[in-house]
Amino acid sequence: MLLARRGHLITGLDSSPQLIDDFRATLAREPADVAGRVRLLHGDAEAIPDLFRRSTFDVVLCHGVLMYLADPTPLLDALAGVVAPGGMVSLLVRNGDALAMRPGLLSDWDSARHAFDGDAYLNRIGVSARADRLHDLTVALSQRRLTVSQWYGVRVFTDTAPTDAVLPQGADLDAILECEERAGRTDPYRHVAALLHLIAHR
Repeated sequence: MLLARRGHLITGLDSSPQLIDDFRATLAREPADVAGRVRLLHGDAEAIPDLFRRSTFDVVLCHGVLMYLADPTPLLDALAGVVAPGGMVSLLVRNGDALAMRPGLLSDWDSARHAFDGDAYLNRIGVSARADRLHDLTVALSQRRLTVSQWYGVRVFTDTAPTDAVLPQGADLDAILECEERAGRTDPYRHVAALLHLIAHR
């Protein structure tokens, strides 16, 4: 929504009718000029090549999707296909290089032990998911003529916070955000973040 408010044309794709409906409800509360810049489509990410022409978008955001695909190859191919020359792809993925961190910090030693040797994990909502490693994903993007120019760690310090934790307010929230932001762009902290945010350019 922030991008539409800043004047960008947005196309959103999601496989969940409920999420599409929720977004439409939010969009209905926006000014007409903002809502008019947003197009929402229901469909699977793997259908991107059938929905859009090649080199259609200047920026492609794919956040929290790769982790639910056993094989990310088709989706990476699709994303690379629809981003225009000079464009950018933004990926948010589970960090496979730090998969043992959360269970280890929560003293779940059985899960931590298994996390060292694989890429599968059970997420907070009980769904089986998959993690990506920074090096492997960087290589995969390079093979598709996408060069990773920047990457960040996300949820370095706060990943073990309970799902139902009350959101801090005021100075406490400001301090958390400041520390997370700094850790997310600083070695060695960003390497052990729960998630990785990669920015790749065509």
